[in-house]
Amino acid sequence: MKRIKLTVAYDGTDYCGWQIQKNGVTVEEVLNRALSRLIGDRVTVIGASRTDAGVHAQGNVAVFDTDTQIPAERIAYAVNALLPEDVVVVSSGEVPAGWHPRKCVSVKTYEYRILNREFPDPVRRRDTYFVPFQLDLDRMRQAAEYLKGEHDFKSFCSAQTTVEDTVRTIYALDIRREEDFITILVRGNGFLYNMVRIIAGTLAGVGRGYFEPRDVARMLEEKDRAKAGVTAPPQGLTLVGIEYKDPERSGGGSGRSA
Repeated sequence: MKRIKLTVAYDGTDYCGWQIQKNGVTVEEVLNRALSRLIGDRVTVIGASRTDAGVHAQGNVAVFDTDTQIPAERIAYAVNALLPEDVVVVSSGEVPAGWHPRKCVSVKTYEYRILNREFPDPVRRRDTYFVPFQLDLDRMRQAAEYLKGEHDFKSFCSAQTTVEDTVRTIYALDIRREEDFITILVRGNGFLYNMVRIIAGTLAGVGRGYFEPRDVARMLEEKDRAKAGVTAPPQGLTLVGIEYKDPERSGGGSGRSA
């Protein structure tokens, strides 16, 4: 028996998230189905990040155990022929038997994309959040500074979250604009349920003038979801990638979608 690691990219628009559920098709479901067909035995993958409905990924990670004779690095090529066009395995390889994508120490990178102009773009409706009001990037960048570092992000996670420890570390939070597109890039050691989407919604609120940049510090201190901004919609969010610090050591972490 060997453990195979997959790096998976997908357009999440037509899926009810990553994790298998009863009310619709998920990325995990179609991946399990394709791998089972390829290998000829039942396959159940373990995903690193259980992204929500409508959220995209360029580098989510999953593992599964198998006795297949197919070389580990060739599985990506073989399974892609059986997957729908909006799900692609971009790499595959063997990892140690005990390696777990949600328990190893890692750094996750997310992007949140905003289309900021007067009228929407039908071509980009699936991967951007359309905001027709002018956003002040200088104010947004000032606000972002308060979020960097280690904080209790209880105000920036869904009220439905079940985790007890809401302390996380943000290593980088950069905001850039290219023509009509604003990209919020966030790197951290883990993210709470809806955390990046709430950060994006809050920063957009600052950019529009609903909040002052310094209000973000107060939001962190009050540890109250009602004090932060709205949860931005899922289509603007992409899990860019996951970097593992030490693939043979286990540690804590959250696999919930940001």
